[in-house]
Amino acid sequence: MTSRDRSADDGTTAPLTYGAVAATVQRDLPTPARVLATGAHPDDIEFGCGGTLAKWAAAGAEIHHLVFTDGSKGTWDPGVDPAELVVLRRSEQRAAAAALGARGEVVFCGWTDGELESGLRQRGVTASWIRRLRPDVVIGHDPWKRYRLHPDHRNAGLLAVEGIVAARDPLFFPEQALSPHRPSALLLYEADEVDHVEDVTGFAERKIDALLAHASQFRSTMHIDGDDDGRQLAVFRGRILDRLADHGGIVGVAEGEAFKRIDRL
Repeated sequence: MTSRDRSADDGTTAPLTYGAVAATVQRDLPTPARVLATGAHPDDIEFGCGGTLAKWAAAGAEIHHLVFTDGSKGTWDPGVDPAELVVLRRSEQRAAAAALGARGEVVFCGWTDGELESGLRQRGVTASWIRRLRPDVVIGHDPWKRYRLHPDHRNAGLLAVEGIVAARDPLFFPEQALSPHRPSALLLYEADEVDHVEDVTGFAERKIDALLAHASQFRSTMHIDGDDDGRQLAVFRGRILDRLADHGGIVGVAEGEAFKRIDRL
């Protein structure tokens, strides 16, 4: 099965964000004690797995956010001061995490928007946070999604994957003086091939509220700029609800979020 609509990898357009569905699709991990959700930019996590995080937070999971870039180029306005935008987007990300019910840390690595690399230094920082926070589940971008345009999304996905490898093995980055940690599962959103769906029925409004906390992105990403009559907001909400319905339809639930799942870590 292939998606009915092409989708940008910035969350802007299509109701579907997967390319294909595997022959066997698993559903619903047990609620983890701790989760580390990673994203290239502020708002990527909410687009990719906001409903799943809200569901797990409501069930008592400790939810942490790790944002790799500073979001300093996330605007169509050339007159914006990038330093002020960084401060604003950090505030928005914290508000979004709160809207999901997350009570863990919100970590900002602060690498320049548009210039994220998946090098050894960045891998070490990622591994250090996995070792410190000790998540049962890590969530991130699928770095192998075909035809992906944004290099930050690709490299952020690689950092999630490669950070797990470094975090689990004791001879990687011994100077950190942190105990190794091996998560039990990795979920990749924007998946090139879906083989896992989380049922997030009843958590759509929390996901939408978290997305709307990123007000600086209304114009460029959500297309609800200058929306005096509420029509653009309604269209945006409809896109999110349609995506949840389509993902849920893979496993026969009302609302879902689709992933590639990797258990052998």
